[in-house]
Amino acid sequence: MIDRFKNLPIVEDTSGLALLEFAFTAPVMLLIGMAGMETANLAIAHLQVSQIAMLVADNASRARESIDEADIREIFTGADLTGDAIDFSPNARIILSSLETNGRTGSDKGQWIRWQRCYGGNTNFSSSHGAEGDGRYNSSLNGGIGRPGKKISAAGSTAINFAEVIYDYKPLVSDRFFGETVIRYESAFVARERDDHAMKNASKIPDNELWKCSTYATIDNPPS
Repeated sequence: MIDRFKNLPIVEDTSGLALLEFAFTAPVMLLIGMAGMETANLAIAHLQVSQIAMLVADNASRARESIDEADIREIFTGADLTGDAIDFSPNARIILSSLETNGRTGSDKGQWIRWQRCYGGNTNFSSSHGAEGDGRYNSSLNGGIGRPGKKISAAGSTAINFAEVIYDYKPLVSDRFFGETVIRYESAFVARERDDHAMKNASKIPDNELWKCSTYATIDNPPS
């Protein structure tokens, strides 16, 4: 009986073997490929958000003599261009704060946030370290701001430009690989060659067009 089946043409025909093997392996290879693409995209998003945090804090610290509302617009324009590839602006929030000593003595001595400016259309995120004016008359920010164990504070007449950047990651393929992911980075730079740290408005930009933290706007849809 076995010898009879061996002689049948269908037993000897292996022309569809490669196609059958491909049918079994293709879904696995496709899944591995998509996972690799999503991993690479997530890594790029982390890199760009980290760069934006450093860019914002660094550029704010480079403004000499004084800092102006026009400088803030330029800084946020740079952040928008840097994050264009990951659709950053509508899905993120930047909080830029100027941290200084509050000039008080005794039990009220500490740090304060002189000014704070924000960018991005995402309404889900806010600062983890305080709002504009916090610490002005008390020691509520005596230890400075930052993550526990890594807080920083300004010394003397200097100011620290502290940037918080939070981005709601948008997957390239599917959120089933990493779930809902929020990327957060912080960066801080000491203001260079600047003794006056108050926010100026030499261009007389109207109050409703300033990048205050009560507005959620982008360069394409600026505050108005």
